[in-house]
Amino acid sequence: MHFTNLMCFFRLISIIVISGVIYLLMYQLNSIQDALKLRDNPKININPFWQRDSQRRGESNSATQLKDWHELESIAKEATRKGIGELGQASKLDDPPDPEFHRILSKQNGFNAFLSDQISVNRLLPDIRSLGCKNKKYFANLPSVSIVIPFNNEHFTALVRSLHSLVNRSPPELLREIILVDDYSDRTELKRNLDRYVKAHIPKAKIIRLPQRMGLIAARLAGVDKAVGDVLVFLDAHIEANYNWLPPLLHLIALDKRTVVCPMIDVIDDRTFEYSAQDEGARGAFDWNFDYKRLPLLKSNKNDPTEPYENPIMSGGIFAISREWFWELGAYDDGLEIWGGEQYELSFKIWMCGGRLLDAPCSRVGHIFRNAEWDDVIPGRDDDYVHRNFKRVAEVWMDDYKHYIYNKANGTYEKIDAGNLTKQLELRNKLHCKSFKWFIENVAFDLVKMYPPKGNTDFAFGQVRSVGASNLCLDTLGPPDYSFVGLRECDHDTKFPSRYQDWALSEDHDMRMRGEDYCLRAADLGAQTSFVIIFDCHFGDPNQVWYYNRRTQWLMYSEHEDLCLKAMPENKRVILDACKTNNALFKWTFVHVNNVLLDQYFKTLPNKKKVKIN
Repeated sequence: MHFTNLMCFFRLISIIVISGVIYLLMYQLNSIQDALKLRDNPKININPFWQRDSQRRGESNSATQLKDWHELESIAKEATRKGIGELGQASKLDDPPDPEFHRILSKQNGFNAFLSDQISVNRLLPDIRSLGCKNKKYFANLPSVSIVIPFNNEHFTALVRSLHSLVNRSPPELLREIILVDDYSDRTELKRNLDRYVKAHIPKAKIIRLPQRMGLIAARLAGVDKAVGDVLVFLDAHIEANYNWLPPLLHLIALDKRTVVCPMIDVIDDRTFEYSAQDEGARGAFDWNFDYKRLPLLKSNKNDPTEPYENPIMSGGIFAISREWFWELGAYDDGLEIWGGEQYELSFKIWMCGGRLLDAPCSRVGHIFRNAEWDDVIPGRDDDYVHRNFKRVAEVWMDDYKHYIYNKANGTYEKIDAGNLTKQLELRNKLHCKSFKWFIENVAFDLVKMYPPKGNTDFAFGQVRSVGASNLCLDTLGPPDYSFVGLRECDHDTKFPSRYQDWALSEDHDMRMRGEDYCLRAADLGAQTSFVIIFDCHFGDPNQVWYYNRRTQWLMYSEHEDLCLKAMPENKRVILDACKTNNALFKWTFVHVNNVLLDQYFKTLPNKKKVKIN
């Protein structure tokens, strides 16, 4: 009897051991399956890549516990603040400075620097997130962060306002450090004064000073080289972080270290410092001039305004990435100089080499977009480093698609030596990266529809001069920034005018800046009269179709058969209004008209729409 009981006992132990082994094998298999599903389902919770670091810090191993990261007491305390610019409201000075001094200061900084000095560096911002964001919870155990901010001659109050917003609105247990990289500034206040200020008010910040001007890319790499946080967050030096901006970024990276996340970028007005949403969001892209463009959100992206969505191309200035993954990707190509192309290179690498790029609508960061007067000229650099950077990116990552970039540039790239690309090509091979065709077909699948890689055969081009006000020409009134177009004095050189007065009625039947992908359209679609704005060209968009009637000299807005472009010389604007035959302000002349092509205009319309022109 005793022997029989002993045998039963050993059988029981054997069953337990075998069951345990089977359980462990099944657990391991399920973990692998979860990892494979992760990129398609960001809600899956697994042990994060940085757990080994959190264990060293003595934190909980649980990666699935959720937490509300809102600092409600801090938000309530901020809400009591009063003063100029508080709550992100538009501001102006009752007693403005000398106009010439104000103009010089604005030109030096690209924004209203004098007003910046009057606004608190701790100002209150409006919480413009979707309501659902305020109820979101994220992992209680999130990775630590190193924020890298390069700057050169940044205005002092704009820079320290950026720092205060980060400290005030980032959980202290997550913010490991802020690394400021001074790219050889020569302003006095950015030396000893900044050192003292940071030491007294921003203890988590440290400053690295470069021995010579090296540009954005090298400055970022210098900061990353000193970073110790699990996640790198790259920011510009003139931003303001909004409420609970950090956890939505880190949560997605904690799920998968190969996920790179961008916040929604809000607009801080360069004149008034008003804080507002740019729009409901968009997906990044590029045209075949390598200008950054935006694609509309997909229908699925709009189902829940709080959910992250995939983004083909980052805008480049503001994003979060695992430090480990950044180095695995080879960081930035160290052959890229100053700035230009770095956001394309990194975006291509992320997607083609096994990662993904997301925008997180519940994370918002305001950014000052500098005005047209600002010009960041780097002393001693008159070489074309931007196109050289573009060529390096195209040669390594774009396969045969690079020829669309080269053909658009009319021989520019043929004269440029891209340098040694051996290391970058070896990296692409080592990481088993996919083809650029895969990227276009699976990630940026609507890019070629919006920005088709085509030639430059124009129906008409050059300066567009008003007949009724013959000294005035159609002008973008500055760099294209989705603002109103108008009239300016015509450039004397009619054959080679400035890019702001060089137009094309293009083969896509739109009115665009010649050789570029910025097009004219009505500001108020469907209205009887409307101002005209410059916008990203969208091939086939009926709201961007134009026609030039040689007999009447009308520029007709073809989606609306009775609307024509009219000059308003009294305020230097242009509008769309009902066409009038005997009014010279509706008449325009192009420097060049291709009569043969214009005879074929209606035959080449994509939808063969007939416009009444007689």
